[in-house]
Amino acid sequence: MRFSDTIPIPSREAQTHSAQLVERIREAIIANHGQISFRQFMHMALYEPQLGYYVAGLNKFGASGDFVTAPEISALFSQCLAQQCAQILSDLGGGSILELGAGSGRMATDLLLHLQNQQQLPEHYYILELSPDLRARQQALLKAQLPNFFEHIHWLDHLPETPLQGVIVANEVLDAMPVELFSLVDGERVTRYVQWQHEQFCFDAAPSNYTSEYNPALSAWMASLAESLAVGAILLIDYGYEAADYYHPDRNQGTLICHYQHRVHDNPLIYPGLQDITASVDFSAVAKAGLEAGLTLAGYTNQAAFLASCGLEALFMQALNNAPEQQYALAQQVRTLCLPSEMGERFKVMGFTKAFTSSLDGFRLSDRRHCL
Repeated sequence: MRFSDTIPIPSREAQTHSAQLVERIREAIIANHGQISFRQFMHMALYEPQLGYYVAGLNKFGASGDFVTAPEISALFSQCLAQQCAQILSDLGGGSILELGAGSGRMATDLLLHLQNQQQLPEHYYILELSPDLRARQQALLKAQLPNFFEHIHWLDHLPETPLQGVIVANEVLDAMPVELFSLVDGERVTRYVQWQHEQFCFDAAPSNYTSEYNPALSAWMASLAESLAVGAILLIDYGYEAADYYHPDRNQGTLICHYQHRVHDNPLIYPGLQDITASVDFSAVAKAGLEAGLTLAGYTNQAAFLASCGLEALFMQALNNAPEQQYALAQQVRTLCLPSEMGERFKVMGFTKAFTSSLDGFRLSDRRHCL
């Protein structure tokens, strides 16, 4: 991850869009006696109807967006994930897949195409998507790429009321959940607030040498996933750390980062509605929440080890045989997905199971549950 000192100035249209959200957040601050929690600010910046970053019709993914996710980098990522899904569905004797927040739809497309080639398509593929714009893009892509299976793809507004048999997948979902920001002041944890002063957003004064964050919605979220799964597995893929590393004294500025037009910076209070705001995932807290929800922690490892366990080498060779002229591009994709200096170590994969006793193939080569 490379931080940028220069951030592009938004277009006039983008500034107008952001100004509307600024006014709405400012009104919330006034209504709440001059300040709101950072969690509320982050929620409004990302999810305020028609204006928030994830629900407005802004291009977020790929070269013309603000960041690039693993499925956008290479189809090999989704094919490896498909291998893990196929193992679970085979051991269950069939079932469905639910993807949370499908982004551009690229992961769903490549995953389903691979399962189709293996003659292991799920009974249904569900997508829980909050953004009307992203939902439309997903539908267009999936209908074009999988016309014969499209009637088995369903978009949801909320988690299914009838628990499913199969796999729940969430790639880069946890990092986009609003977090509370806190500072340590005289050894006490003090919640940070956002105020409006001098025509801009600012944090309340809290002199401290240590700031970090936590996700207060994590337990309820994991409980809702557990309730939505009758039997099968949950796969969570995101960037983050174990608690000892997450809250290490040297990590004294927390993990909040922002993405705007492929620049990474650490000021979440500018350009609301135009930039992505994320926090790294505390996987120790995720494991604890999952266990408290009645799930079994089935595995935890880094992305590189998970992909290797799911047959990345064989999939790479197959892709190379099919398109030898793509050798350099494919090799670059694998490096980005797997090198520790790229995504291989920073991104982690955590698996939970419910009423399912088979070991998950993705943790065959490495399992770091003992680090949690």
